[in-house]
Amino acid sequence: MKPFSDLNRIDLPRNPKRFSPIVFGCAALVSWAALAASANAEGRGLTALDLVSMNRLSDPQVSPDGAHIVYVLRETDLEADKGRTDLWLLPSDGLSEARRLTTFEGGDSHPRWAPDSGSVLYLTGQSGSSQVWRAEVGADAGEPKQVTDLPLDVSGFTLSPDGTQLAVAMEVFVDCPDLACTVDRLKANSESKSSAMVYDRLFVRHWDTWKDGRRSHVFVVPATGGDAVDVTRGLDGDVPPKPFSGMEEVTFTPDGKALVFSARVEGGSEPWSTNFDLYKAPADGSEAPKQVTSNPAWDSHPTFSPDGKTLAYLAMKSPGFEADRFRLVLRAWPSPEERVLTENWDRSVGGFFFSPDSKTIYATAGDTGHVRLFSIDVQSGEVRELWGEGHVRSPALIPQQDLLVFGLDDLTRPVDLFTLPIDGKGELKPLTAVNADRLSELDMGTYEQFSFKGWNDETVYGYVVKPAGFEEGKSYPVAFLIHGGPQGSFDNDFHYRWNPQTYAGAGYASVFIDFHGSTGYGQAFTDSITGDWGGKPLEDLQKGWQAALERYDFLDGDRACALGASYGGYMINWIAGKWPDGFDCLVNHDGLFNLESMYYSTEELWFPEWEMGGTPWQAPEGFNRHNPMRYVQAWKTPMLVIHGAKDFRVVETEGLGAFTALQRRGIPSRFLYFPDENHWVLKPNNSIRWHQEVIDWLDRWTAEPPAADEP
Repeated sequence: MKPFSDLNRIDLPRNPKRFSPIVFGCAALVSWAALAASANAEGRGLTALDLVSMNRLSDPQVSPDGAHIVYVLRETDLEADKGRTDLWLLPSDGLSEARRLTTFEGGDSHPRWAPDSGSVLYLTGQSGSSQVWRAEVGADAGEPKQVTDLPLDVSGFTLSPDGTQLAVAMEVFVDCPDLACTVDRLKANSESKSSAMVYDRLFVRHWDTWKDGRRSHVFVVPATGGDAVDVTRGLDGDVPPKPFSGMEEVTFTPDGKALVFSARVEGGSEPWSTNFDLYKAPADGSEAPKQVTSNPAWDSHPTFSPDGKTLAYLAMKSPGFEADRFRLVLRAWPSPEERVLTENWDRSVGGFFFSPDSKTIYATAGDTGHVRLFSIDVQSGEVRELWGEGHVRSPALIPQQDLLVFGLDDLTRPVDLFTLPIDGKGELKPLTAVNADRLSELDMGTYEQFSFKGWNDETVYGYVVKPAGFEEGKSYPVAFLIHGGPQGSFDNDFHYRWNPQTYAGAGYASVFIDFHGSTGYGQAFTDSITGDWGGKPLEDLQKGWQAALERYDFLDGDRACALGASYGGYMINWIAGKWPDGFDCLVNHDGLFNLESMYYSTEELWFPEWEMGGTPWQAPEGFNRHNPMRYVQAWKTPMLVIHGAKDFRVVETEGLGAFTALQRRGIPSRFLYFPDENHWVLKPNNSIRWHQEVIDWLDRWTAEPPAADEP
């Protein structure tokens, strides 16, 4: 939940009119290395059109009997400027092709298996609003049937262990006694002749949405359909939390009689609090929710062991901070007795789940530029790496076959599903190849991770990506990419906005550095950036750039541009004043320009207060010490500034401020503005335009000068 990062979000609006079903099961048993090599077949480089047209696989779910995997596939309709998501069903043995399970052109998502493995429940807008539907998976299955028929959109759901109940999330006015009240109030607001919106406290707006007084609450309904009971009734908090959390924050107790969920209930102090606690509420709504944890920092992702004896969850230790590491905590349910399982493992746990015998936990974690898969012994806390290359996503278990299944991608390949023996030993085998035709046409730039001595002579890592069609002995212009966060990472994954292959396809090499403050290198490394935004990171970037130039002779240091978004955009503005001779041009996307004014216009205030040591009136030096605005007098490098109007995290005035400074100083500059985008550029055609503008800017300032004998 990074506030100033460019998260790897791949969601796009739905309702396309057309699609192209390019997906199949893959029976060939080849290695990950062989698959990566196949992505570098002789062909052309990747373009922005290729990038937005890639099929995107997500949310794989293994059936309880282990026979099938259902997953979501997003395809792109450029004419409609939207993406379409459908559910696909794949035999888990990988010996048969996947088949499309749902066909609603408006989009289907969030598949979850019924306990008998005979049907899949999912979200769709087929009835005119977002509701839960059920699709049978047998050979004689009929058409999908609607399960819920509620008067409000369902944004997410989870199924009780016995499959008889659904917990669904809907937006309601907290003071309303029933759903009809919320419906009537929304209608009255829409029919009012006044457009005024009145607020008595923050949030006024959050991420990309103006607040209208509603909260996301969880209701329990029978799995066969029926009346909804608000089990979070009266709670002044969002369940699941906003803006990025999903139903992984809500779970039924093993007996199905209650729910445990994460929520931030902080009243008017919500914008400067990261105190998310776990709560328990009876499934029949007979009692108000009761707080389960009292940790003043972040508690998340409640999960029960299969034997019902343990509640596991993730917890941070530092109040007011969102980049502390998540520790895995085990509580002997239903007692309050608990222990921290991963206290001695200096990595932040991501997604996790139990083995069927409740003795092992499988988890992902960022680690030195990759997102790896690990097993953790529940008794001893011993951690063992099972898969370590690329970016592991949504791991699950096929216990009937002693296999792990997960999504996997890297800097040259988008996500596909693979299986791996449960002990991590043996061959990685592909189950899908959802972009095989597209990848066969492309020559991806190969990559290499390198390390160097950064700030305080500590080891820092980076990546270099060669241009497509690389030729030995030739030098190439460079795109120097800077990640956001700042507590983030440009790890080994296939990104849908900041993808180095788009630069490789345009003839550029790419270099990117996981500077001090990055995640996946230990908590002390991450914490080191606090109060030092422009110090250690800039030194690492400078030393990393020099190390790359010394190590890779194909990098042309005289033809290079630096690019970054969010905190990366902040660093572009900082580089403009503190390293003005470093690059030929700069690209600043949604970057912070004036840290003090930024505080008063952003929404999640805990972030700048933590990073700068307090509020601007409490810690003015923290906001001034590394404020790019203070060094505009040294700016001279041409800069492309990009901003979205719906970015309420780094508001558009930050981009306008930087552009005004550039124009007033007479520095070549350009302002690219998206009135319909937030902190990210999500619409396919906007993404294509973004890439065109950026590549054109790089081409303009890194073009080789004409030879002496040319006119």
